[in-house]
Amino acid sequence: MKHIYFDYAATTPTHPEVVKAMLPYFDEIYGNPSSIHTYGLEARGAMEEARSKVANLINAGSESIYFCSGGTEADNFALKCIAFANEAKGNHIITSSIEHHAVMETCKYLTKKGFKITYLSVDKFGMVDPADVQKSITDKTILISVMHANNEVGTIQPIAEIGKIAKKAGIYFHTDAVQTTGHIPVDVKELGVDLLSMSSHKLYGPKGVGAIYIKKGIKITPFIHGGEQEGRKRAGTENVPGIVGFGKAAELAKEEMASETQRLLPLRDKLISGLPGKIDHSHLNGHPSQRLPNNVNISFEFVEGESMLLNLDFEGICASTGSACSSASLEPSHVLLSMGLNHEQAHGSLRFSLGRLTTEEDIDKVLEVFPPIVAGLRAMSPLVRI
Repeated sequence: MKHIYFDYAATTPTHPEVVKAMLPYFDEIYGNPSSIHTYGLEARGAMEEARSKVANLINAGSESIYFCSGGTEADNFALKCIAFANEAKGNHIITSSIEHHAVMETCKYLTKKGFKITYLSVDKFGMVDPADVQKSITDKTILISVMHANNEVGTIQPIAEIGKIAKKAGIYFHTDAVQTTGHIPVDVKELGVDLLSMSSHKLYGPKGVGAIYIKKGIKITPFIHGGEQEGRKRAGTENVPGIVGFGKAAELAKEEMASETQRLLPLRDKLISGLPGKIDHSHLNGHPSQRLPNNVNISFEFVEGESMLLNLDFEGICASTGSACSSASLEPSHVLLSMGLNHEQAHGSLRFSLGRLTTEEDIDKVLEVFPPIVAGLRAMSPLVRI
């Protein structure tokens, strides 16, 4: 059976050209980039070239890119290091109610350390209102952190507007751009951000490597203490093969982003219109237009998400109920609840995320096999009130 992958928001297959670029750094150019001999200098050169490619993807200077293990570490890096470096100025942080768990859990930790967190509500489309950001600022506010686009429902936030508010108030501004980097244009200057999180495996690079952009001149406490690596902000020998792969993935994303977006949009929209058209009592979650070009999140009433997933997998279709980081949890999505869905509706939601291998035939397959799955589950469901 051919398996069809609709979970690109969770992770992407590593691009063949990325794998090819990485291979020499496992067994040929294997020096420690901190060493000053030939092997080390070759590794250092490759790493700095990759840093430049990642910086170019977001219109930043390479000196502002710091490599780490991925998006979760980058979010922790941003929030903790800004908070602890500025606690003499204030202890208030503003974020949204729909952030990734990497931000939400870090905020919970900072609360235990004496910081106060304001969680901004969102509208029914999962959108933050910049006016709410403005109203939440106090003389103790030191950081605003709002994600660029939501990983579950795909809503793209008004980051540039929030950036202007933060700049005028003299407050640091961070955005989690894990879902957007490499998929839609990300320009740190246009967005007005001081810190930005990225992850390699979301844009066809290897897992276990990511980066944080920190605007030049911003003083933070080191995230990991030790050696001189990453400007003394994140000690430890760098993952050179992974970083090289990240750099290559960033380079390819820069080249292919526009054409890939144009290819994915009609496929996404065919699924968005096709599923509710074939399945009654279903509706799209997230903003109808201000959303990622590869994201489809739909609630199907009177049926449970995990049952739909298992039946889809039996047909060779791999999707998700939301964030991969919470897939083991039986709790409904905090994102969907924040958008006003009830527990029943949130439990009956699926996310289809498209990518470079998705074809129109794949979309047609979902539209063919999924409506009978929902009908069969509803026939057995005690929730049905149709």
